[in-house]
Amino acid sequence: MTRYIGRDNLRKRLEPGEGGPGRTTYAGGAVRIEPDDGERLEIRPSFELAHEAEYDRVRAAPLLEEIAADHVVAALLVRLGGYAVGVFEGEQLVVSKIGSRFVKNRHKKGGSSANRFRRRREEQARELVDDAAETAARILEPHRARIEFVALGGDRSAVNAVLAARADLEWLRERALPRFFTVPEPRQRVLEAFPYDLYAVEVVTLSPDEP
Repeated sequence: MTRYIGRDNLRKRLEPGEGGPGRTTYAGGAVRIEPDDGERLEIRPSFELAHEAEYDRVRAAPLLEEIAADHVVAALLVRLGGYAVGVFEGEQLVVSKIGSRFVKNRHKKGGSSANRFRRRREEQARELVDDAAETAARILEPHRARIEFVALGGDRSAVNAVLAARADLEWLRERALPRFFTVPEPRQRVLEAFPYDLYAVEVVTLSPDEP
C-alpha cells in the first residue's frame, strides 16, 4: 500500500522507534525500515535523499533530518481552464500568479458543428497554454538562480504543452521533481495549501513475504 504522509506526521510516527531492533537500508534515494516487531516500510522523500548506509537497527534519524530541510521550489500547476505559478521558500509562498481561461468541454456529436466546436476548443486551449507559458517565464525567471527544484502538477498533457511553448522554460523540466502532483483546478487556495503535498513523503507498506 502506497500513501503520502506529511513530514511532521512521519516524524511523530518514526521517532519513537529510533534505535530499536531491526534493520535499515538507505540506497537509491529511498530508505527501507524493517523493525523486528512492526510494519516494514519503504520511504521515499519528494526531495533528494543523499544518505546511503546500512544499519543493524532502526535508524530513522538521517531520513528525518533530510525531510526537515526546507527548499526553494517553483510550482507550475496547469489544467485546461486555469493555471497557478508560484515560488516557495520552505512552506512560504513568496510570489504567485493565478490565471484562468474558459475551455469548452468535449463535443460528443458529429458533423460540421462538431468540427467548429473542436477548432474553437483547440483555440481556447492554445490561448491558455500561451498565457500560462508567458506567466511562468515572467514570474519564475527572476528567481531562477535560487530555485532548487520544480514541482509540476495538474494535467500532465497541459503541463507538457506549456513547457513546450517556450524554449526559455526548458530549465523547469530539467529541475522537475520525479513526482507529478495531482491537484484540482489551480486556484490561489490550492497553491497556498500545496506545501503539505510538496513535502509529503511517499510511504509504502511492504507485505510480510516481500524480500
